[in-house]
Amino acid sequence: MKTLEITGKTVESAIDAALMQLNTTIDKVDVEILENASKGFLGFGAKEARVKVVLKEDSEDIAREFLMNIFKQMNIEAELTIEVKKEGLFINIVGKHMAILIGKRGQTLDSLQYLVSLVVNKNRDDYLRVVLDTENYRKKREETLIKLANKLAYKVKKYRKSVVLEPMNPYERRIIHSAVQNNEFVNTRSEGEEPYRKVVLYLNK
Repeated sequence: MKTLEITGKTVESAIDAALMQLNTTIDKVDVEILENASKGFLGFGAKEARVKVVLKEDSEDIAREFLMNIFKQMNIEAELTIEVKKEGLFINIVGKHMAILIGKRGQTLDSLQYLVSLVVNKNRDDYLRVVLDTENYRKKREETLIKLANKLAYKVKKYRKSVVLEPMNPYERRIIHSAVQNNEFVNTRSEGEEPYRKVVLYLNK
């Protein structure tokens, strides 16, 4: 976190000088007035204003630094594209051997996403959603799960037997629930405790 103490003829001029040195804007810093300017007496003892300007931590920078440190430890060369949107922080990883980061059914990617979310939200008052992706895995996984849900819903209807899926994270369970919600013959529910919570597809009575 960058901190700068600086003086100026006025508080405003001191702040402006600090912003110029930090190459930032007033909304991205915290300002503490250490001393107001004083004219002194008959021109003697005049003092300049002194302020302390602290550059706020940027969520994008925090996420980037955290992930790049992890990649370095894993000997993985990768680049990050980070977008800050109203819905949250969207991070896309580009590089070779991304299958290592995805892991079995996206478990490694989900774990990394969880860790980044913890780091980014550590000192925030408002929660910022973090989505981590690589090689368009999230979209491909969503399409796969939707196809699976429709296929299993057909089996439940045909054979009139419930089907229990493997444990999934909350995001993937929501995809299954959503895919089947308009099926008039089959319904879904979640059972078990995290991280072993599963979706059950069953026949409507």
